[in-house]
Amino acid sequence: MMNMQTKWKNVLCLMVILLSVKNGFAQSKAKQYDICVYGGTSAGVIAAYTAAKLGKSVILIEPGQHLGGMSSGGLGLTDIGNKYAISGLSLDFYRKIGKHYGRFEQWVFEPHVAEKLFNDYVKNANVPVLFRNRIVGATKNGNQIVSIKLENPKENQTTSVKAKVFIDCSYEGDLMARAGVSYAVGREANAAYGETFNGVQLMNGHQMPQGIDPYKIKGDASSGLLWGIGSGTLAPTGTGDRKVQAYNFRICLTSNPENRIPITRPENYRPERYELLIRQMEKRTWKSLQDVFIWSGMPNQKTDINNRNGFSTDMIGMNWDYPEADYAKRAEIWKAHVDYTKGLLYFVGNDPRVPEHIRKEIAQWGYPKDEYMDNGHWSHQLYVREARRMKGELVMTQHHCQGRETVTDGIGMAAYTMDSHNCDRIVVKGEVRNEGNVEEGGFGPYPIAYRAIIPKEKEASNLLVPVCLSATHIAYGSIRMEPVFMVLAQAAATAAVQAIDRKIAVQQVDVAKLQRQLKADPLVDGSRPEIVIDNSNKGLVTVTGKWDSQTYGGYGPDFLVSSASADQPQSIRYKLDQSTMGKYEVFTYYPKRAKTATESKIAIFDGKNEKTILIKDSDVKVIGQTYGEWVSLGTYDFLGTQAYVDISASGAATVADAVLLVPRQ
Repeated sequence: MMNMQTKWKNVLCLMVILLSVKNGFAQSKAKQYDICVYGGTSAGVIAAYTAAKLGKSVILIEPGQHLGGMSSGGLGLTDIGNKYAISGLSLDFYRKIGKHYGRFEQWVFEPHVAEKLFNDYVKNANVPVLFRNRIVGATKNGNQIVSIKLENPKENQTTSVKAKVFIDCSYEGDLMARAGVSYAVGREANAAYGETFNGVQLMNGHQMPQGIDPYKIKGDASSGLLWGIGSGTLAPTGTGDRKVQAYNFRICLTSNPENRIPITRPENYRPERYELLIRQMEKRTWKSLQDVFIWSGMPNQKTDINNRNGFSTDMIGMNWDYPEADYAKRAEIWKAHVDYTKGLLYFVGNDPRVPEHIRKEIAQWGYPKDEYMDNGHWSHQLYVREARRMKGELVMTQHHCQGRETVTDGIGMAAYTMDSHNCDRIVVKGEVRNEGNVEEGGFGPYPIAYRAIIPKEKEASNLLVPVCLSATHIAYGSIRMEPVFMVLAQAAATAAVQAIDRKIAVQQVDVAKLQRQLKADPLVDGSRPEIVIDNSNKGLVTVTGKWDSQTYGGYGPDFLVSSASADQPQSIRYKLDQSTMGKYEVFTYYPKRAKTATESKIAIFDGKNEKTILIKDSDVKVIGQTYGEWVSLGTYDFLGTQAYVDISASGAATVADAVLLVPRQ
């Protein structure tokens, strides 16, 4: 029989255990780091890698079990706009992708290739990753976040993480919200910031054909609306609301029979969900899969499938609750998107109302055996195009995108079209219409303010938010690209290190110093930076003869095209300054144009010898959504004086854009 002292010890131990198990979650000891990165997206990986390489202790927290977010989740056809905007470790990622496929750089890739590279980043920097942990609380002391509380539902455990600086790299902005930082959800009214493409927009992009009856029984309103049509009414153009642009899955399929798993009937299959697709087909001839999907090819006979036209992979109007929903509701919305998308693929391949040639076409495709092997060969990442958006020190707007306002504290650039997928599907004048799609471009790369990735100091002095950054809905539509998120994440981590070293708030960071550091050491490893000379660099570029400027399809703000009618020599000389010493591989940028010269004559002078090279159109293979490709001109040992690269007009419409020098050992 135990004595009284032993008995009370056991009772106390039991009480401790009971107190530590709250709501079914066992408590674990708090962990302490310099920097805590929340969200293992592409941005999260780059932020964590940067912080670790700069000598700080860092932890990366990912609610799921995979790194890379959309970049490893099916978005292999990179949305970029203009390569000029991409720098540092973000560019390094696409160079590593290129190396994998035997190219200089590549922006089109398979999901598992991207995930391996993200895993390599954290491994090479010895970054610990806490998978399957999601934020449930944050503790603050005044305006400073002291710690965050995490839960692991699978292990029934909670964990606290303390840090000097936190970086929220999630697509949802969950850490930001838990920390009490102001944010927006949905669309601002145009009047709020003097914009023209925000708020309600009824445009023609990805629109339903005219004349589609919205009712289950055509012409009978009493029969109810078809699935996928909302009951709302069309508000005036530019009206603000809390509607969120549609989410979808970027689908990876394969046509390789040896790697293909058939598309079979999924659970919760409901063919009535796709009645609008049949009615769309009745109004618009369905010639191939490309009429309903953006069916883009990836390496090794795979795809990145995206939404196209009025009814496709976007689940319009079904995600409005997602940004602020609890985890159970989000899981429900996520599962609904899975069911819908798998059901759509099965419907297209099996419903007898779908044209036979379409059913035969999709039968050549299936789920890839070598992708998402622990998730039923289905993507681990829903495309959360937009959720919360911080209201920070500065709000990026349409005016910044279009160059009417320019910031001086830029720490990254964006270059994509102002892009919003549809937000709603409603009945307008008795017909089915999609609302919210916007695709407005025609502008060059523009800087993103440091003030847009930091909250107001009174709300949080040690938090940076490079993904759910401070921007209006329509400006965010241009900024929200994976390469840009990585650029901003590197800047955020570099700023966090400066804040820690100087013991200051992130709002007090020396932005000029931050800008210099990002430029001087873009790979965070002390290596020599690349040298880029764009045609717009007046100090280093000499133009001889008549050349015209074009703004679409090149690298940077513009590129030059020689005049076919010129009767004098035409050349562009890129002068290398005294700092260009050592071995470099030289590239010239070949813009994507319908008509170019048969060949371009390029001379490279290393300070001692000159070499002339002819580049033919057939030598250049443009892949993906990029505006052109870098073409190697060879490796040279530059002497640091009087060196140059000279492009001479050779036939009609010779092009001259940027020159790139990449250090080689």
